[in-house]
Amino acid sequence: MKFGVVGVLAFALDYGLLAFFTEILGIDYLISATISYIISTVFNYLASMRFVFRHRENMSRTREFVLFFIGSLIGLGINDGCMWLGVELLGVHYLITKLFATFVVAIWNFVTRKIFLDADREKLEP
Repeated sequence: MKFGVVGVLAFALDYGLLAFFTEILGIDYLISATISYIISTVFNYLASMRFVFRHRENMSRTREFVLFFIGSLIGLGINDGCMWLGVELLGVHYLITKLFATFVVAIWNFVTRKIFLDADREKLEP
């Protein structure tokens, strides 16, 4: 439940900033998508580590952040790749494409964060 709330808030921030940067400020959609993704990822990190995932006692906060950062950097590549593919190759409006990109990246983020960052994962390991 908490993951969903944080995810919805991060999505609203990401989507809203994407539209604002592109429509109001006139920034190219792909640059806007990158900036909005980074801002929403910072929010997502802070909220997820505070409210969603439990800290692994056997992992330093630095290592936790590095793993989150690497996963998010790959997620940024997935996001921007989906955006480019949808807009440039398929001709779909960037705001509609963002919905698909968000779905793909959300799956990536949840799975990788659950595996690498969640303390409950330790209970599943033999």
